[in-house]
Amino acid sequence: MLDVEGFILVGGASSRMGSNKAHLAFGEQTGVQRIAAELASLTDRIRVVGSHDGTPDSGFENVPDVLEQWGALGGIHSALQACQKGWAIVVACDLPLVTRDLFGRLWEVNSKMFDAVVPLQPDGRPQPLCALYRRETIKAQTTRLIAEGEHMPRALLDQVRTRWIEFGELADLSGSENFFLNVNTPKDYELARQILEAESRVAG
Repeated sequence: MLDVEGFILVGGASSRMGSNKAHLAFGEQTGVQRIAAELASLTDRIRVVGSHDGTPDSGFENVPDVLEQWGALGGIHSALQACQKGWAIVVACDLPLVTRDLFGRLWEVNSKMFDAVVPLQPDGRPQPLCALYRRETIKAQTTRLIAEGEHMPRALLDQVRTRWIEFGELADLSGSENFFLNVNTPKDYELARQILEAESRVAG
């Protein structure tokens, strides 16, 4: 396997969903299990990051948050603290429509020149919770930023060698228009389920 580990963040508050997003079912799998199945094309070690109380019984090893209630940067920090390989691919559990082709593209454009490989959504916004991070550099930077009171991943990405992947570099991949559908609300959840059901019918 490649020099990379996979981490799925499950520690969010899920306040807009009204229930734990890590438990949401898509057919016979949870979102966590779906993401893990796609990550398995890159790595044979996949863990979930977040509170034990918020982790579904999915068989994945849990990495507790190093700092509770520290948001997205805290989740990245916890993943990099636990990572033992050269790189970590970090994905939020509320992005259930990511694919192995997307993860493969992130790895393909990676090089020794970069510390982070981060895709841009169709609207141009960065998606740091579906990104590739160099362990040593990012671990050190997140530790420093958190000590300074920072909570936002963008502060991290502005201070390391980041390879921004324009959405046009991903648009040729199947399902790319839905990669970054963030399932935060019941309406989002229903839309994601409908997309996956339609894809299943086409594939069948």
